[in-house]
Amino acid sequence: MASDPLRLTVLGSATPYASVDNPCSGYLVSSGRTRIWMDAGSGTLAQLQRHVRLDEVAAIWLSHLHADHSADLLTAYYAALYADLRLTAPIPLYGPPGTADRLAHFLTNGPRRSPVESAFAVHELHDGHQVRVGELALTSRTVRHGMPAFAVRVEAGGRSLVYSGDTAPCTNLTRLAEGCDVLLCEAESAHAQEGEERVHHTPEDAGGTARAARVGRLVVTHVGRALTPRQAVARASAVYDGPVEHAAPGLTFSIG
Repeated sequence: MASDPLRLTVLGSATPYASVDNPCSGYLVSSGRTRIWMDAGSGTLAQLQRHVRLDEVAAIWLSHLHADHSADLLTAYYAALYADLRLTAPIPLYGPPGTADRLAHFLTNGPRRSPVESAFAVHELHDGHQVRVGELALTSRTVRHGMPAFAVRVEAGGRSLVYSGDTAPCTNLTRLAEGCDVLLCEAESAHAQEGEERVHHTPEDAGGTARAARVGRLVVTHVGRALTPRQAVARASAVYDGPVEHAAPGLTFSIG
């Protein structure tokens, strides 16, 4: 593992709903024996099990609480407590403020609040949040998505991956991504909307953020349905002259 300390596996990258061959946003980030499920969009729990059991995940990290990034936590809750898994402790879950109550609201079916804390040890993110999970160091920053939302920088073995989550271009993301080896950046919007609050990157924005942050490689993800992945890569490449790839489901990127 010394020559390959950090790996990113795409569980899904579709938006705003899963397609027949692509779940919503979700990624497996690993280094050595440490594995983190990063975003839990619809359909990603099934794909996660191609690589690791839920009870072998060291932690879960959520960028924000839109369903295409978090809905599979609902089924993960049932898997953790009521199926064939036996947790030795609740799975650490790092997410925006209000994550535990949001889960409980959806899962409670009677007068007593569902015990989400039996499945997940919830830790609320804040701007500048830092935590070490096994071999991975995570730093989260707030970003611009019209709701509490975060980007994250993951570091291991001298290598670094930055994931934008969903956001408009912003200083916090550019600074977080400064000099990283790989920037995994959303490119949902086909066009910037004049007069409206911007909450997503266009492919050109993704290229601009990669260029400004001087990253080693750009991987565009969460590409809106008005674009093909090839179009998104081409448009980002017109702005950023480094290597650009698409986060196709099932791909694994070695960072190192």
